[in-house]
Amino acid sequence: MEQAAFTGYQPVNNIKVYYEFYPHQTSDYTFVLLHGFLSSTFTYRHLISLLRNDYQVLSIDLPPFGKSEKCHRYVYSYKNLAETVIKLTESLGLKKMTFIGHSMGGQIVLNILHMMPEIADKAILLCSSAYLKRSKFPLIITSYLPYFHRFVKYYFARTGVRKNLQDALYNHSIINEEMINGYLQPFLQDEIFIALTRMIRDREGDLPGEVLKQIKTPCLLIWGDHDRSMPLKVGEQLNKDLINSELIVLKESGHALPEERPFEVFEYIKNFLERYQTAAE
Repeated sequence: MEQAAFTGYQPVNNIKVYYEFYPHQTSDYTFVLLHGFLSSTFTYRHLISLLRNDYQVLSIDLPPFGKSEKCHRYVYSYKNLAETVIKLTESLGLKKMTFIGHSMGGQIVLNILHMMPEIADKAILLCSSAYLKRSKFPLIITSYLPYFHRFVKYYFARTGVRKNLQDALYNHSIINEEMINGYLQPFLQDEIFIALTRMIRDREGDLPGEVLKQIKTPCLLIWGDHDRSMPLKVGEQLNKDLINSELIVLKESGHALPEERPFEVFEYIKNFLERYQTAAE
């Protein structure tokens, strides 16, 4: 019998973080899911329905996205986001964890593994952000202009949710109104654009290669061969820099793997876990 999910807000690290927790009657092993830029826990809805049959699942809306608080005082750096996730898992008393990160969420996972190697025994990186530089100095300076958030809003409104989904997906036929509305909902209020303006200033660059080489946690990298946001060559370089990793390439797939290929992703994750469990016995 499927247990009811717990959803709510947890004040951690000076911000209210929205999360969804799916307990499991017989397993205390937890998958912690971190979404990508401009996304939310919504992007994992298909994968959650598969994972929760056998494991506990915690899905988090990384500030300022989804239903999490959009706070002007919060520092939207990768390091601070990683610390926020760590403190949230501690407040929930979670022990045995595997982190799953998609796109920007993958970079947050890498920061967590660098900061606290013992927190997880494995990690899954889905088209993870890697090797991106910090915003250029002129853009950071310009972000301090009054009402700059309106330019940010205009920039995202110009492309629109449908166009962003078309860029992220190889198979455009799966785009429907439920998907469009799910990604649009968090962007109906101006607070998100004010927070994104702050993120332009706070976001440091992705972890450099010399730091990635220090991460020893076993990592499974899953990539789409038609990823336009984080091309496959990024995954191949990341696989070289991480000393304990393997790379799986899904054919005819784009950047949004949790949307496009949840069943295949789930099977690869399950096999990855089983191999390590067998090796440990």
